[in-house]
Amino acid sequence: MIGQSLIYTFNRYRTLQTNVISALPVVILMPHSACNCRCVMCDIWKDNKNLKQLTEQDIAGLLNSLKKFGTREALMSGGEALLNPGFFSLCKILKQNGIKITLLSTGLTIKKNAQQILEFVDTLIVSLDGDEALHDAIRNIPNAFAKVKEGVEYIKSIKPDYRITARTVIHRLNFRNWESIINEARAMGIDQLSFLPADVSSHAFNRQMAWEQPRQHEILLSEQELPELQDVIDQVLGRKGDFATRYIAESPAKIQDVYYYYAAFYGLNPFPFKKCNAPWVSTVIEADGSVRPCFFMDTIGNIRESSLDAILNGDSAINFRKTLDMSKNESCIRCVCSLNLPPMAKPA
Repeated sequence: MIGQSLIYTFNRYRTLQTNVISALPVVILMPHSACNCRCVMCDIWKDNKNLKQLTEQDIAGLLNSLKKFGTREALMSGGEALLNPGFFSLCKILKQNGIKITLLSTGLTIKKNAQQILEFVDTLIVSLDGDEALHDAIRNIPNAFAKVKEGVEYIKSIKPDYRITARTVIHRLNFRNWESIINEARAMGIDQLSFLPADVSSHAFNRQMAWEQPRQHEILLSEQELPELQDVIDQVLGRKGDFATRYIAESPAKIQDVYYYYAAFYGLNPFPFKKCNAPWVSTVIEADGSVRPCFFMDTIGNIRESSLDAILNGDSAINFRKTLDMSKNESCIRCVCSLNLPPMAKPA
């Protein structure tokens, strides 16, 4: 085991040095293209009629590459992954090959799927956008909050130590509700809470075109609202116990970066620096088989046409990693999230 671990760490270093993927700790899969929410900050649901989904054949076809790369974790995202009727069959294939499963879900159907989630999913991440009224308004789904709460509490009643975390996108519609979100998460039994600003400028989230300013400003804070945002952040930063215990996943500096991110749109400061090695440690595979080096980057191939190994280590993909300057790439500069997994670190 020690020998295998050393080889894996060596391959992680070699990947970063050569830009050829020798180890790939994380694969991000989108089992289903549709979503069961209609969120104001996302356009995925607008394409629900054009359903796409990964199949057992797709996952089985990935196994040789994932074994070669020593992949240890599959993050199931979407859309809503649980909408795929064969979702747990996909999980079973991956689990049988030693790959941990993390599910990122809207939370609407987690009670219905609780037993299989406990059997096949190692960690569950639910979305939480506000207190009950605000969460339902942002999700555009009646009783969305109640379904998340009911599901979390039901799973915890079966297995109290099962890890359920929540992720919140902070934006113009909910930043004033920030402390209520923390309190509601605690009340329903969430183990940890994470925050990030809203992406308003990329082609991600099924945007055929990047949002123009009128649409952006439905979600983007106005310059006049920035002082109020700072007041709210100061209140959150005052919850020192939540940072000490890491109930809030981010450091105080990362929480402050939410302000700097929105202020950057008005030229008040640069966009916050993000240390990221996502294209070297992960890949994204969409519901139609398309492969991206990062959620915010262009497609580089399709697993239904080539092996994942051939796609990630093709000349164009290697050249992309070799020439990517994150300090100048507009997608990287304005990115709202980052994945930085040092060679000695393990996936979360």
